Amino acid sequence: MNLSNSIPLNIPGLATNLRLHVHGDHDRFVSRRIAEEGIWEPYETSLVMDLLHPGAVFVDVGANIGYFTVLAATTAGKVFAFEPDPENFRLLEANLALNALQRKVTAVPAALAEEDGEGRLYLSEDNLGDHQIYAAGDARESVPIELLSGSHYLQGRLDSLDLLKVDTQGSEYGVMAGLMPLLSALARPPRILLELTPLSLRHAGSSGRALVELLGELRQSFWIVDHIEHRLVASSCEELAGWCDDVDAVAGDAGFMNILVGPTPAV
Repeated sequence: MNLSNSIPLNIPGLATNLRLHVHGDHDRFVSRRIAEEGIWEPYETSLVMDLLHPGAVFVDVGANIGYFTVLAATTAGKVFAFEPDPENFRLLEANLALNALQRKVTAVPAALAEEDGEGRLYLSEDNLGDHQIYAAGDARESVPIELLSGSHYLQGRLDSLDLLKVDTQGSEYGVMAGLMPLLSALARPPRILLELTPLSLRHAGSSGRALVELLGELRQSFWIVDHIEHRLVASSCEELAGWCDDVDAVAGDAGFMNILVGPTPAV
């Protein structure tokens, strides 16, 4: 891993100068986009900035190389970042050091799941943000990883949570199931920014409907994150579960969307 160079981030409205070490040419997605444009997922980036306030608590599940972790740590008071891939985690720690944010972030080299245990991470060769904790039959190499229940790990480490980001390539149901005891016990549930991909969820042994209905137990509003028009579109548990059923009805449909659960930003 070559850490001799870093990329300046180009994020509108960000008062702090940030830089990131990224993967080389073998990552065709996150690292390439950051290297070329200085930003990743512009609308989600603006949402995270709008949803956080000084002193907020942020949990980043599937932190990858730390893009959202580093961004959040410039504002939030406490950040937890979970990333099971050893190479991604080394870059995550290097990026915290590069931006002098180590004291604000607890970085954990593990994947969140429904229960504590041991697992394997199945690695993508060209999309280093697409590693999965299940075998999808595409002959990926794998590495052993630690699995943690989010409630078990975070209990006693936080007493409030403002924003939870979950992007784990299909294992989102297990992540949320492991976190639900903690979230249900909080005085106020957090906003949740989450990727919803029915096909990947099904490969992981769950379903889009099951995930949406689990999120519905928090009794918060649902919003679709519109990447094209850069806006939040009001939805509901029933509508999103029905969309998941429609996607599941078409073999091989890899349709996905990002959703926000909770109130919109006060902007």
